[in-house]
Amino acid sequence: MTGSMIDPFGRAISYLRVSVTDRCDFRCTYCMAEDMTFLPKKDLLTLEELDRLCTAFVEKGVRKLRLTGGEPLVRKNVMHLIRQLARHLDSGALDELTLTTNGSQLARHAAELAECGVRRINVSLDTLDPAKFRQITRWGDLGKVLDGIEAAQAAGLKIKLNAVALKDFNDREIPELMRWAHGRGMDLTVIETMPMGEIDVDRTDQYLPLSKLRADLERVFTLRDIPYRTGGPARYVEVAETGGRLGFITPLTHNFCESCNRVRLTCTGTLYMCLGQEDAADLRAPLRASEGNELLSAAIDEAIGRKPKGHDFVIDRRTSRPAVSRHMSVTGG
Repeated sequence: MTGSMIDPFGRAISYLRVSVTDRCDFRCTYCMAEDMTFLPKKDLLTLEELDRLCTAFVEKGVRKLRLTGGEPLVRKNVMHLIRQLARHLDSGALDELTLTTNGSQLARHAAELAECGVRRINVSLDTLDPAKFRQITRWGDLGKVLDGIEAAQAAGLKIKLNAVALKDFNDREIPELMRWAHGRGMDLTVIETMPMGEIDVDRTDQYLPLSKLRADLERVFTLRDIPYRTGGPARYVEVAETGGRLGFITPLTHNFCESCNRVRLTCTGTLYMCLGQEDAADLRAPLRASEGNELLSAAIDEAIGRKPKGHDFVIDRRTSRPAVSRHMSVTGG
């Protein structure tokens, strides 16, 4: 099982994102329809199977493991999985174990996450306005998320906020959100909305090119490009006026595919080699076919050999259909 995974374009795959559930306690308008049909629980991999799959990837060269969803902390007994995966931190096989969360369940899990060796997390937060937060999440409570962030910082977790930039919704709030984050020692990353899955609104009405957002910010702030990286697709600047870092994730205006080191695994054992392509590999069948990992290893190698050069995301009036049919919550953010 040992040995690096190299794709057809010479990129070493060292980063695995795992969606442990497609379920979420929010219904963010840019991510989901309000009435979602989730996977039957019987179709999900068990926590033990997820552990075995993640371990196989670690043995094949993955150094960074991120748990996502849906909302990962709504998966029943997910902390058991996190405790199991933490052994790879203890052995030195894994550099980082982290997760992306909406923060709703963070207050009760933050201390245990820190005990398991999680050192930093991403929290999705698009606005500090309680009414607008309820509007964008449909079901969310901003107060619970802020309490979760406070609990995570008290537990010693480093936090990066992720905000999807949405035209005529939160674009004018980004400076305030950035000042708030930087004032509390948190980085902020802004993200362009991605054309994934059918939702209840027209994405062309939501889409804000981050090139425009950056130009607007530079009328007020001094932004200096820096080489800081966290292993993901964000490009960072330092903001002179706040002393903090601001990241830009630009899948549409400036895609980040040339340096992609990531693959994504769903809670059903489907491996997507690219977030923005439909091609996938079934790892559940070889996982369950034998107690050994030879078949699984071969299936992973075959899949990595098909990893495409990049995605084909487009948002415009002529392209009303999403680039891929699955919702972001299926693949994991």
